[in-house]
Amino acid sequence: MHYIMAKTPQQPYQKIGSQGILEFRYYPESVMATVNNSDTTYRGSSGKNFRVLAGYILGGNEKSEKIAMTAPVHMSRDNSGASMSFVMPDGYNLNNLPAPSTSSIKLHKTEDEYVAVIRFGGYASDKKIAVKQKELGELLKKEGIEHLNNFRFLGYNAPWDFLFRRNEIIVSISKESAMKFKH
Repeated sequence: MHYIMAKTPQQPYQKIGSQGILEFRYYPESVMATVNNSDTTYRGSSGKNFRVLAGYILGGNEKSEKIAMTAPVHMSRDNSGASMSFVMPDGYNLNNLPAPSTSSIKLHKTEDEYVAVIRFGGYASDKKIAVKQKELGELLKKEGIEHLNNFRFLGYNAPWDFLFRRNEIIVSISKESAMKFKH
């Protein structure tokens, strides 16, 4: 694992199992800070959204409190726009997180979920993300697994990390589907 990434707290999950390049995971509920904008591309929205969220964790909040960066950064998009979310570190909940200085950031708790995942390296682009999303959908279809069509991109590295980049595409599936591959 890359040195910088190894020092960044990771969102916890439990690996349920795998099938080829598919991995099945359980994510417990977590607290996120999310920002949305109307740009419908990952590339167009990522810089803007990242700056807003980074401002929040670097002290752009009611307490001027610095909050540790975590990995991965969650991104999703559809025809109406794109969102980016930072997972809040352990120890934070909706009651003790400082309120953002901007109303564009929403603090919320996610539900626990089971997901299917594929991993890829290098720098992510809209084209590469679309290819990997299609690949994940086709692999799930081949395995007879239905999904919720809520594909998301997870990025683990800082932009200046050139080597050992970790990217993932995930989509929600049922617990029963994930458990078929339990190791």
